[in-house]
Amino acid sequence: MLSSVWTQPGRETRVRDPMLDREEDEPEHRGPVHDMEPGEPRDQWARKAEFLLAMVGYAVGLGNVWRFPYLCYKSGGGAFLIPYFIMLFLCGIPLLYMELAVGQYTQQGPVGALGKICPLLKGAGLATVVITFIFSTYYNVIITWALYYLFNSFQDPLPWARCDNPWNTENCTTGLNRSLLHNDSTSPSNEFFDHNVLEISSGIDDFGAPQWDLSLTLLLAWIIVYLCIFKGVKSTGKVVYFTATFPYIVLITLLIRGLTLDGAVDGILFFLRPKWHLLGTAEVWINAAAQNFNSIGIAFGGCIALSSYNKFNNNVFKDTLMIACINSATSILAGFAIFSVMGYMAFLQGTTVDKVATQGPGLAFVVYPQAIATMPVSPLWAILFFIMLLLLGIDSQFCTVEVIITTLYDHFHPFIRKYLKRKEVLVLVVCCVSYLLGLPNIAQGGMYFFQLIDFYAAAISLMVIAFFEVVAISWIYGANRLARNIEEMTGNKPWMYFIVCWYGLSPVLIGGIMIFGFIQYTPVRYGDYYYPGWGQAIGWVIASLSIICLPIGAIHALLSEKGGFVQRFKATLKSKIPDRGTLAFEPEEFGSYQKKDPTLPPSYNDISRNEGFPSAPPHSPMAESAL
Repeated sequence: MLSSVWTQPGRETRVRDPMLDREEDEPEHRGPVHDMEPGEPRDQWARKAEFLLAMVGYAVGLGNVWRFPYLCYKSGGGAFLIPYFIMLFLCGIPLLYMELAVGQYTQQGPVGALGKICPLLKGAGLATVVITFIFSTYYNVIITWALYYLFNSFQDPLPWARCDNPWNTENCTTGLNRSLLHNDSTSPSNEFFDHNVLEISSGIDDFGAPQWDLSLTLLLAWIIVYLCIFKGVKSTGKVVYFTATFPYIVLITLLIRGLTLDGAVDGILFFLRPKWHLLGTAEVWINAAAQNFNSIGIAFGGCIALSSYNKFNNNVFKDTLMIACINSATSILAGFAIFSVMGYMAFLQGTTVDKVATQGPGLAFVVYPQAIATMPVSPLWAILFFIMLLLLGIDSQFCTVEVIITTLYDHFHPFIRKYLKRKEVLVLVVCCVSYLLGLPNIAQGGMYFFQLIDFYAAAISLMVIAFFEVVAISWIYGANRLARNIEEMTGNKPWMYFIVCWYGLSPVLIGGIMIFGFIQYTPVRYGDYYYPGWGQAIGWVIASLSIICLPIGAIHALLSEKGGFVQRFKATLKSKIPDRGTLAFEPEEFGSYQKKDPTLPPSYNDISRNEGFPSAPPHSPMAESAL
């Protein structure tokens, strides 16, 4: 363990910093002295492993399985890994480090953390919570589909392997040779998803009503999420030992099975074969940055919320590297597993891999299940695959809901204690409201509504919010000041590389992604279905629900200050966190300091009682630190 000391300006004597020096029998420091918490002490992770597993589960989700493999082969194959890792080091890792440090230092969720760092842009913190809440209402629908498929996987043959079911049409065919199929032919797996699971209508204007079977399955999904988080980090920390590790066992098993199939090598080679000419297109670099951004979960509030339960002196740098490496390794591993099976499908159909590869729900709920249905002992592989999808989804979902719970509990603690009595009741209320708001997604026209939320809430508005969050932390609060906060927590300054990324590279990249996103904007569609004008208008309303938090937060911050507009504006740019910028830390071995040794310099408490050095002048760094 490291000990840190502080050098008083003008003196050679070194004084121990009580924030970082702690005897084993002293109570654990719970955060900086400026962090005033209402009511009871804030929960903390019982073990470091629980936080890491929760963060891995939050970062590693369904996007690693159904988005990265497709995006990789589409954007240059093996050549795509070059821009992917460049963007990981220039944008992904620095921003993850930034958010984890902010949450751990402030000991607050995203709203409280941004409110302390930059009151004028505290709306960015609220916007992340709003977008996370919207995201949670439809992300659980994917878990519902996984549950529904899992229940149907206990049949032999699998129901999506044949065309004699009540939901099948006359165009359904189990033939594998594409040359023998007519233009209107559909696969049984496609019809199972469209006509049995979704019961999809002709468009968003034919919305229908929620299906009773999916409604019950969605309820079961929310019950599972509730049981994972109703005790806060105490229950979450125990659940992640299983939900964050078992999917890797299944993924490796599926990879081993896939490698034994005919055509598997062709599929993997297709996945990795570099297309160097695509590196000269802007779209590939934007895809690389966006994949890192969305996969790690930047600007969703989850990183800040989960790290706010860390111990104050936790080494957040090591956490950042471990989470980022595991996330990227999982994406590549999933690519091998998925494309080994895609190669097998292409072999059976006598076609090329690009003809069977797709992304999104189509990959996880149509193409891959169709491939599984052709394998020996297909129900077993189907059960394993959908258990993996289920656990990946649940892991991300309960961490997402934890963002909402953390925010509500941090800011409405007295009200919750008075009327709801217990935190478990708050979790129940949030889950019930989210369940009701998720029901439109499982109506006959729900898939079209699902696509609207996914496109406008999780793509367009996310980049706008992320840009202002980075501006608030890196430019207004200051990257150097954040570096000093990290030094205060861990005793070590961040590398200059991170400060350069925070100040310049990361904001520029996010701004570039945002600008190109608007320039290249094309109206949302689902397959061959184009939304009517009023449907697209609903999408923009969904996007504005989070973006509007930015001006609302700024107006509230300005009205909360006194004086003219200029004075109010300047006041909202000042952080509420005392700046301990003059503290200079020097590592020592833990145990070099003994309280009873009269030859050693006095502690902070001795100084504050005037037992050592004379009282520090008002507003000095030492006076602030001793408050």
